[in-house]
Amino acid sequence: MTAPDRDPDTESPASDAELAARCNRGDGAAWEILVHRYQRLVYAIVRRIGLDEHMAADVFQTVFARLIEHLPKLTQQDRLQAWIVTTAKREALLQRSRGQRTVSMTRDDDGDNDGTTAEWDVADDALLPEDALAALQSQNQVRQALDLDGDPGAIADML
Repeated sequence: MTAPDRDPDTESPASDAELAARCNRGDGAAWEILVHRYQRLVYAIVRRIGLDEHMAADVFQTVFARLIEHLPKLTQQDRLQAWIVTTAKREALLQRSRGQRTVSMTRDDDGDNDGTTAEWDVADDALLPEDALAALQSQNQVRQALDLDGDPGAIADML
């Protein structure tokens, strides 16, 4: 019989400042309580910004790694939640900007200089991954149809 999962946050109603002080003294249980107390908040912030699960996990690790590093230096340990929220938002936005595909755009004026007839040229005209996959799948269907030597029944089954 396995023991039910325990909730370290309910076992210790200690304040953030008390937990931070205990963490600074090397108390692993206090660290576990802090992480458990704020893990859902960090994930909620990160997911609300639009990151997937993998990027959210990276941000989570970064936030708590920075907390370990900065905890001894925090002067207002009772404002730990605000520090975690700010750090999570900043790291999530940074992670999102790293993950975004950037495309260079240049403006090509036609000489009118009134700004109404300018065109924008996209520097990257490559197919999006979804479009490239669809094109490859279509090519594969055509190749398979040609390999069937014109058998109408087999071609109809393939489509």
